[in-house]
Order: sequence, then C-alpha cells, then structure tokens
Amino acid sequence: MHPGTEVAPGRLSGRGPIAVIDIGSNSVRLVIYERLCRSPTLLFNEKVLAGLGKGVGKTNRLSDGSVTAALAAVRRFRHLADQSGAIELHVLATAAAREAANGAAFVAELERICRVPVRVLSGPEEAYFAALGIVSGMHQPSGIAGDLGGGSLELVEVNGTELGQGRTFPLGGIRLSEAAEGSARKAEKIAEDILKSSDVLARGAGRPFYAVGGTWRSLARLHMFQTGYPLHVMHEYSLPAAEALDFCRMVARGDIEALDRIEVISKQRRDLLPYGATVLAQIIKIGKPSAIILSALGLREGLLFERLAPDEQRLDPLMAAAEELAILRSRSPRHALELGPWTGAVFRALGIDETAEEERLRNAACLLSDIGWRAHPDYRGEQSLNVIAHAAFIGVDHPGRAFLALASYYRHMGLIDDALSPRIRELASVRLKERARCLGAAFRVAYILSAAMPGVIPLVGVAARGSTLVMTLPRDLAELDGEVLQRRLRQLAKLGGLDAAVEVVA
Repeated sequence: MHPGTEVAPGRLSGRGPIAVIDIGSNSVRLVIYERLCRSPTLLFNEKVLAGLGKGVGKTNRLSDGSVTAALAAVRRFRHLADQSGAIELHVLATAAAREAANGAAFVAELERICRVPVRVLSGPEEAYFAALGIVSGMHQPSGIAGDLGGGSLELVEVNGTELGQGRTFPLGGIRLSEAAEGSARKAEKIAEDILKSSDVLARGAGRPFYAVGGTWRSLARLHMFQTGYPLHVMHEYSLPAAEALDFCRMVARGDIEALDRIEVISKQRRDLLPYGATVLAQIIKIGKPSAIILSALGLREGLLFERLAPDEQRLDPLMAAAEELAILRSRSPRHALELGPWTGAVFRALGIDETAEEERLRNAACLLSDIGWRAHPDYRGEQSLNVIAHAAFIGVDHPGRAFLALASYYRHMGLIDDALSPRIRELASVRLKERARCLGAAFRVAYILSAAMPGVIPLVGVAARGSTLVMTLPRDLAELDGEVLQRRLRQLAKLGGLDAAVEVVA
C-alpha cells in the first residue's frame, strides 16, 4: 500500500503532505508538514550541517566538500519526500547559493535531483518570508524580526500582518567568523559598523525583537539550561533585553568550551555560537528592544502562510491548533466548543474580569479540556498538563501555555497543588494561576453535568443572584442534580466568595 493511501485516524485530512527543502548557508533541512493549514504540524524534520557558506566570502565559491555533503542530503530528502506521499515539494536556496560564482551550477544539479524548480531567494525575499513566519507563529506581533543564517542577516519590521521593507546584511555566522578571523573584538566591530546605521533597527526601540535561525535557537537553548528554565519549548521563549545582552557578551567573549552546560549544544553548532551572540548583542545595543523572543518558525512557515487563502490567514493559530487537538483526542469536539460561552458566563457570575487575551486563552483551554480522557484516571491531570505544556502550539507565550496546562490539570485533579510541579506554576502570573483554578473548577462542574457529551451545557444557566451563584437546570435535566454536583458547585462558588444553589426551572 502506498503511504498516501493509508487511513491513519491520528492524522488530519486536507491538502498535504507538503515538503520543503531549505538550503541555507550552514544547514540543509527537510521539513514535511502534515497539510497546508493555519497551524502546520510537522510529519518529519531533519537537517544536515553542510556548511555551504564556508569560504564563500573569500573565494566566492561553494567548496567541493560542502557541495558534495549538501547534494547527498538533498538526494535523501527527495526520496523521503516521495516516501511520505508529499503532494508538493518546494526547494528554497539562500545566501550561499545566490552569491557564489558556482551557485548556478549547484542550483542546476539541485533541480535535476529534486525534479522541481529551485527558488533562489534574494535578501529582501528572505526577510519577507522570515517575517511571514513570525506573522504565522505569533499572536499580533509588533516589533523587528531578524533571521540569522550562515551567510546573512535579514531584518524587517512587523506590525500585526503588515510588513516593512526587508533589509539584508552580510552578518551570517559563517561569514562573520571568517571576516573576524577568530577575534571576538573584531567581530563586534564589524557587526557594530554594519548595523549602526540600520533604519530597521532604529524603529525597534522599546519593542520586541523576534529572533529566527538555528544559531540563535542554540543560544537560547544554552540560556534555558544554564538558568534551569522548566519548559524546554523554544517557540516564544522570551528574555528581557538587558539579561539577553549580558548573556550574549559572556558567550561572545568567553571560551565556548568552558561555558556551563555547553554540552546541550551540538559540537557542530558551537563554533558559530559566539558570532550569533555577537550579532544579537549589537542588535540589542543599537536597536534597544524591550525583549528577545525566539521563534521556531521562519521562512519555511512563511512560505506556507503565503499560500493560505486570506480567510485562513486571519484565523487564530492557537485556536486552530487547539481545535485540531480536540478533534483528534477529545470525546466530543462540539462539547469542547460549547464550554467557551458557558465558562464565560461562569466568570461573569463570579465577577472575574478578563482581558481580550485572557478570554482567548480561556476559550483555547476549553477546547483542550478533555484531551486526556484515555489516560488512567489517576494520571489524567498530569498527562494533560504535560501534553499541553509541551505541545507544538504557536500563537501562545509561555505564561499562556502554563495557564492552558494548569486549567486542564485542575479539572482532573481538583484544586490541589500537591502533585503539581512548582516549576510550571512559576511560569504563570498570580492572576493567570487564579483564573486557571477558577476555570478548572468550572470544568469540574460542567463535566459532571454533561458526561463530556454535547447539547447539555448550553441548557444550563449560571448567574450571580446577590451573594449566591445560582445554577438553573431545565426540568428535563432535574435528575442531574445530586451530591457531587452540589459539592463541586459550592467549590466553584467559593472561589468568587459566593454561596451556591441549584434551581430547577420550567
């Protein structure tokens, strides 16, 4: 049976799979996506560090060894794309291929192997697609997006879905390391001289800087492990600019092999780490951003985002991903959707105000509230927390992830923290933690009424009447009242300082 004809209940149907081979100045990567959608899921992901950009700045040629390694990787990747049943293959090439004198011959061989045209991106096109990756992966981004490759750095301003003019700079990790000839001070001077007149960075003061690229992700990974950060999810990992600057200076100027926890970074990546740190330090020094926010999405996801219809582009990526997980793992996706309006009414009755972002997170948590039902009852809370906290979600920051995970945990385990890792709780603010407890308590009431089936919750009213939280059941649902419901309703009401009562209405 051809893999494309197999029915896999754990997969979502749609236009796909779609494969992208990204040929950069340092790495050659294959990513196969399940389908073209607002929140793309990876079926397969592999990279080879071929180092195509090594020596190009001096010789203006791709080295024979790098070309051989890159072509071998591409042959394997083409086969894997076919094996996956991919209906589309996109091949992108960046700085090294476009700038080297023998780049055209390399591209011609790529096209022969891949049997599709290779798109050689210009610097502004690299910036454009990397910025689209930020638009795709972040909720309402506003700041400067930067994509650091082996051969070049691309910068572009992002405001929601609006993009500024992209700029490209010869500051890729490989190029900077060769130009600096191993001198950290010289690397700093080169980066400073090139970036100090950047009109893009000048517009980034006081706003986030969105960092894209493998070297910067490695830098952030090192920071995660050195600080004992509890969530090893790279997307939307955020550092205050001042802290990031101190860390970058330490990495750029020190002995890389002597750094604490350097073993978490592959040896192939370590040589370029100081140069990525140098560039980021100058970006912070010159641009004065408020924070550095890492993105796991870049030009590949930007390419996919551009291919979406406008109405799909406008979808919330977090809600799209949460709804997909509800379809794949909950007992009733429709019931999960019904919880949104109902828990909104509960929060109003309890006097809990919400920002637009908090309302968005609550609705996403509703969609995720039943994904752990197949686990052993004693472990549903823990398993749900782990799945949600570590899911490949986009469009949500780490405090938001903690809120989503905690709400589901409290739903299954009750409003106790004894078995809960304190590290996850540390990611959420006091305000978000309290709202997660209230939402978990609301879920505990809802599920004891509905048995996770649709059509019941919309018929159940909830409102504050004086100092009492009153739940109203229609007469044909009166038999759902009982000791467990009463106890859980009292627990929910107590969180708002209210008494509780159940009434049956005609």
